[in-house]
Parts: sequence; structure tokens; C-alpha cells
Amino acid sequence: MRALEMLDLCEKRGLRTAERKLPAFPKLTGSATALMVCAALIIGVPIDGSHAQSVTQTKKGAERKPAAKAEKRGPEERAIFTQEDEEAAIVIGFPEARAWGDSDSDFARLLPLAAGPWLAISGGGSDGAFGAGVLAGWSKAGNRPDFAVVTGASIGALIAPFAFLGSRYDDKLRENFTTIAAADIFEDQPTRDSLFDYWPLKRLIEQRMTPKLLGEIAAEHGRGRRLLVVTTNLDSGRPVIWDMGAIAAHGDANALKLFREVLLASCSIPGFFSPVAIAVEAKGKRFQEMHGDGTLTAPFFVLPQTRFAADGTSRPPLTQLYVVVNSKLVPEFNMAENNVAGVLGRSIGVALTSALRSEVSLLSVASQRIGFALQIAHIDTAFTYPSRGPFDGKYMQALYEFGNAAGQKGAAFEDGASVYLRRSSAR
Repeated sequence: MRALEMLDLCEKRGLRTAERKLPAFPKLTGSATALMVCAALIIGVPIDGSHAQSVTQTKKGAERKPAAKAEKRGPEERAIFTQEDEEAAIVIGFPEARAWGDSDSDFARLLPLAAGPWLAISGGGSDGAFGAGVLAGWSKAGNRPDFAVVTGASIGALIAPFAFLGSRYDDKLRENFTTIAAADIFEDQPTRDSLFDYWPLKRLIEQRMTPKLLGEIAAEHGRGRRLLVVTTNLDSGRPVIWDMGAIAAHGDANALKLFREVLLASCSIPGFFSPVAIAVEAKGKRFQEMHGDGTLTAPFFVLPQTRFAADGTSRPPLTQLYVVVNSKLVPEFNMAENNVAGVLGRSIGVALTSALRSEVSLLSVASQRIGFALQIAHIDTAFTYPSRGPFDGKYMQALYEFGNAAGQKGAAFEDGASVYLRRSSAR
């Protein structure tokens, strides 16, 4: 989201070294490699924080991964499968675990049995500290509801399980965004299919997503509530919605493994981090899908867009929706550098943030037409604390406190129509 800053960082801090380590990209210039990495950073790195550290410094303070335990991110050669195979594929052992996020009929299987407001949490990388702060502040205000549905994409996927389980996990959210450094997220070593190795993030998810936590999620699922996480199926190019409570309800080691894999996949920006391989089967044939960052197809997820279409025949099954947007919603001035990397990097940043704003606008219009209450929280322009780059712990601490204060004061959420009108007048 701070494209020029990120491009400048990438150009200056060791990414040319990464280029030399990547035989798969022998013709890329330093600027092109920097652009690839920065495009990923713009989308939003999970639990990000301290741009002030150079990439080569991220190893400090982190246990190095033993070379003997190095993992390959997926099969060197995947079994060939077709679109028809993909359409019929189910996760081995978990046939009820997911649905296509762009199919109304398929997604209908995941609808909640419980009544109550819904919460959708967007991607946004280190700006996820805002959402964590809002939730904690909302708890302190004493009027945070129990949500019938909580959805998350990318960094929102890592917030969602704690948001789903309520205020007793607010301390975990605070910890996630105020004690994390670059070394907890990645190591600056390329893998076969990514520029960096995300083994520290994988380990962090394993530490935080415990059998106890899954048991609590399964219990809430049994009450009819739903916890949903978005990934992007890179083979089909479509959003996939995972019913995390249904997975947790299996209650075994395979369920824990899949639960963690889905969260990792939702945060895995292709090219920057490896996609996550998910084992599936169709008509007796077994193969592996590749899943990546959920925000590639859904900045945040509520329902398939057909549910909100002007000519739609089915009414969305909700009356109150809260959306936490881990981003500012107004264009920010950022003078582009007059070179290929600068122009393209800025263009990518504008395109990605514009997609998020468009999603908010679409939802705002739909809420007025259909008649459900919409409240949106987003980072106000009053927040001006400078970020020194990805993984800036001080920036995340300041943003967490900003969101926390807004949540306590009851000032975090605005009526969706007001957000839309203000954005329209700002153009």
C-alpha cells in the first residue's frame, strides 16, 4: 500500500542478492526483481511489521532452520488434472470443508444456523494491527456482539479465529501485532517457487493454532456459528471459502494440519511466499491444488457477489454486517519515480487499493438497496504515524493503539452509506 516506499526499500536492501540466487529468473534486472517482491509487499504480508530491518537482517533473533529439515513447498511434478477434475474435487477426508466463493448455490452449504451480526475482516498486511486494536477496544467498550459469522482474508484470516472466539482472546491479538518482528515471518532464502522462505510464519501459526483453540472453534461451530477463511485457488483462479469450524469439528491431527494449512495459504502471496499444496481427489483420482493469498480474489469476503447483484433473486441472509478494512479508503499522494520499477510499482499499488475501495462501494450500495445495516471501520486519515517499511514494530504498535482507542470510544465504525458518499465526494 506504500508502493514507492517499498520499491525504494527493495532496490536498496539486498534484493539484488536474492536475484543472483534465483536461477529461474536469469534475465531479470535488479529493478524487475525488486518489482516482483514489492508487488507482493503491496498486497500485504501477514502479520507484517518492521520495514526498518533489512531483508538480510531478518535472520537475527530467529532460530535458523536446520538444512537437514529444509522442506519443499510442493511436489516437484504435480499430477495432471483438468477443469472437470477440479470442479469435482473434494479435500481428502473433509468433503464438507469448503465451497467456491463465486458460486451462490455451492456457498449455500456454509450458511450459518445461528442468528446474529456478521463480521468480515480484510487483508492489509501490517495494517492488520488496526483491526486487532479495534476488536480489543470494542471489547473494552462493552458492546461487542457475538458474531454468527466471521470471515477473514490474508491477514484477516489470522485475526479471524481469535475474533470468532471473542474478547477472551484479545490479548492474543495484541501479542500478534505488538511482539512480532521480521524474523518471525520469513527467512531471506529462496525456495523453488518463492523469493523467500516462510517457515517462521508456518511455525508461528503452528504455535498459535493449538488443539485447544480448535476444540473451542468446533464447539462454536456446533452452535451454528461459522468461521470462514478465503484462499485463492491458483489453478482455477477462483476464491475458495473454507469452513474452519467444520474442519475443527473433526478433532484429529489431520484436522489440525488442514486448519493450519488453510491459514498459511490465505497469507501466501505468490512469488513472495510459496503456495500451499492441498491434497484432493475427484472420481478416484488424487492430485494437489495450489492455494495462495485470499486477497487476490477477495479483498474481504461476505457472500458471493451474485447475492448483491441488482437483478438478484435471493436476499442475503443477514441483517447486520460489520466490515473491518485494514487500510485507508482515500487515495494517498505518493510521487512516482520516473523509472520502470517506480511507475509499475505505483500502478500496482493503485490497482490493488482501488479494488478494495470498489468492494466497499459495491457493498455500500447493496446494503442501501437490499436493506441490511452496514458498519465499516477503516484507517482514518488522521493516523499519520510514519512507517519505515515492512515489519516496522513501532508502526504496528501505534496503529494498534489507534484502532484500540477508536474501538473504546465507539468511533471505529461508520455507516456504510456515509463512507460511500464521502469517498464519492472526495474523487
